[in-house]
Amino acid sequence: MILDARPAVRPLMLAAALSTAALSLTACAPLIVGGAAATTAVVVTDRRTSGVQLEDQNMAFKAQSQIAQKLGDAARVNAMAYGGHLLLTGDVPSEEAKSQATAIAQSVENVKQVINQLNVGPIASFGQRSNDTWLTSKVKTTLLNTKYVPSGTIAVTTDRGVVYLMGKVTQAEGDYAANATADVGGVTKVVKLFETISREEAIRLSGSGSKPATTESKAPIESGTGPATDNAGGMGGTSSGVEAMPIK
Repeated sequence: MILDARPAVRPLMLAAALSTAALSLTACAPLIVGGAAATTAVVVTDRRTSGVQLEDQNMAFKAQSQIAQKLGDAARVNAMAYGGHLLLTGDVPSEEAKSQATAIAQSVENVKQVINQLNVGPIASFGQRSNDTWLTSKVKTTLLNTKYVPSGTIAVTTDRGVVYLMGKVTQAEGDYAANATADVGGVTKVVKLFETISREEAIRLSGSGSKPATTESKAPIESGTGPATDNAGGMGGTSSGVEAMPIK
């Protein structure tokens, strides 16, 4: 009697294919650190070094976590860092809680400056927060498509319609970015938190192929006169809706 070997071969071929697929998926899987998927990412076009990028991500995470542990559900605090400058946005129930948030953030390792833009009052509604997330996405897309703007090195966050921009840019690049952001529908105000660098420094950090803008924006830009820890809502604005705050 002659046995047909084909039925036996097919399962073996299937097993081999599944094994190969599993290996391929493993190669594409996120890096696992301490039993959890790592969520940090380094942007190649950022003018910060990869080490500084990761340091900023870690300090923002630590500050936000520690503040949440201290203030609990009565507060909603978001942290974003760039070059050691830590921005706090969101809502806290009292001035005391706002001061506590600043103190906690200042205690985090590698923090150079805390820019406290927390609103004292009720926590923003889910609808408001969703709108802020959508605005941030729209602003990032706008900056990506705006000439002379190094979008890869600009960090963006939005709170109650106010957009905050952080990054290492030339004066002209910062003006282009701020005015492009001010033109996005739904944005009520733009706050610049830029570290201003020279065109030569921008070229050095971005590579020889980079051509930073040299033409200044025509839109009026107001420089903040108060300390960077003041609430943005208390600063005078201009018709363009763009304000600048000092980075120490």
